Amino acid sequence: MSPRAAKPSLLTDALLFAAGAVVATVLLLALAKPFAQPDAYHEGAATLHAGSGGGAGRSSRTFYDDPALSYTVDRSITGWDEKRAGWARAHPEVSAGGVEGVLMVSGSQPAPCGAPGGDHTLLRLLKNKADYCRLHGVQLLYNTALLRPSMDRYWAKIPAIRAAMVAHPEAEWVWWVDSDAVLTDMDFRLPLRRYRRHNLVVHGWPSLVFEARSWTSLNAGVFLIRNCQWSLDFMDAWAAMGPDSPDYRRWGTVLKSTFKDKVFDESDDQSALVYMLLQSGSPWREKVFLESDYYFEGYWLEIVGRLGNVTERYEAMERRPGSAALRRRRAEAEHVAHAAARNAALAGAGLAEAGVRGWRRPFVTHFTGCQPCSGHRNEHYSGASCDEGMRRALNFADDQVLRAYGFRHAGPLSDDVQPLPFDYPASVS
Repeated sequence: MSPRAAKPSLLTDALLFAAGAVVATVLLLALAKPFAQPDAYHEGAATLHAGSGGGAGRSSRTFYDDPALSYTVDRSITGWDEKRAGWARAHPEVSAGGVEGVLMVSGSQPAPCGAPGGDHTLLRLLKNKADYCRLHGVQLLYNTALLRPSMDRYWAKIPAIRAAMVAHPEAEWVWWVDSDAVLTDMDFRLPLRRYRRHNLVVHGWPSLVFEARSWTSLNAGVFLIRNCQWSLDFMDAWAAMGPDSPDYRRWGTVLKSTFKDKVFDESDDQSALVYMLLQSGSPWREKVFLESDYYFEGYWLEIVGRLGNVTERYEAMERRPGSAALRRRRAEAEHVAHAAARNAALAGAGLAEAGVRGWRRPFVTHFTGCQPCSGHRNEHYSGASCDEGMRRALNFADDQVLRAYGFRHAGPLSDDVQPLPFDYPASVS
């Protein structure tokens, strides 16, 4: 190569080297920054530089920066309403923006099921909850960890709910749903405005609680609890009657003597809840809503035998003159609007009434006593009745989901599916 040709090449190499050096220096500084000494936590500090999620250049201290705050039930939380409000101000992009957010919490044991087919049944029960939550924009937390080993079985829900409240300050409501409960009306939405003056909603009957004084006057397997200080205090008082209490055995004796229909002398969560409501001057009673106007949680034995007739009546409603809009195929993303239209048509078809006297789809069908995972069923139920009932309820709910995909189950107890004809159900005699 001639000397004349070499000069531009050397100049180009020099420029490239200089540019590379600049880039390397900038990159080195950028990589070194994460390893710089972080700001320490100081009690009472107004801001932290290590926070995230508050937007560029903005980072506010929240209750998460307080080392004294605990997720566990053995340490009380105070000032929770103020803590949540402060967190919401620091994270406006995460907060619900005026919409009452709901977090569904459910779960099952950490070990494999003992009953044959139990794990498959739990998978289907989980799918049912995931389907409902996806359709209605509800968050779902399914927990398989025993967060406090001493609080097992029916008491295990309290540590899970407590941790969920702390982890989800954006959720206004925590909705506990037992693993053996099936959501059997995919159109129904929780009437949250109905509960705006209450902090706890359970399925129950005031006359059975306060007059009959029955331990089965309500069911603690499905309930809504507001994410607030009242609820934290309530759960502290509730848990104080559980296995962690030094008076646990005494509480079992007290509850059995209080409720004449209670046949065992162990302190359980449901009896404890009724007992708390019965006490004179109870600080909890006025904030508890006993819901009985619809199947917020329905007893499976009075439901599963009627599901076929419910399906027939809903199909008849959609075949009525002027109901073509209800049959129209839609994307799943349009489910909420379509469900509202279908719900509005129920009264005209005689399907608005819920419960044993009505034909509205039951919202939640609870297979209490069936124990699908352990297999240790209530002695009054046969394995066949529980298993068949759960399959009927799950398929009933699944058909409502599959419809958006153009399919339905071949029968109420069939695992096979078949495609739906156009303009279903008008096209089906």
